Amino acid sequence: MIFILRILAAAVALWVATQLLPGITVDTNTTAKYWGTLVVVALIFGLINAIVKPIVKMLGCAVIVLTLGLFLLVINAAMLLLTSWIAGQLDVPFHVDGFVTALIGSIIISVVTWLLSLVIPDGD
Repeated sequence: MIFILRILAAAVALWVATQLLPGITVDTNTTAKYWGTLVVVALIFGLINAIVKPIVKMLGCAVIVLTLGLFLLVINAAMLLLTSWIAGQLDVPFHVDGFVTALIGSIIISVVTWLLSLVIPDGD
């Protein structure tokens, strides 16, 4: 149940990003398809953050330390761009226009997810 709540929280965070940034788009014609797409993108984003992100963080550890953690913003933006690319390969109508949009979008998604995680109970 916690897993489903976290996926839904990520979908809501993606929805907030699509509402605030014109460069992040979901191209569907009905509300059900729109939210279904957001849930699928949230699953893709979660898989990427679980599998790819730790590897990238490990490889970029020195740069992260040298930039006092600011390089993590670049990594998060890259994960959002990778999500957009994978969604395109799977014919999921989700697109992020460029790096700057991905950077701002990843900040929005992180903040909204963090705020929602304060409300969602832990599995402990």
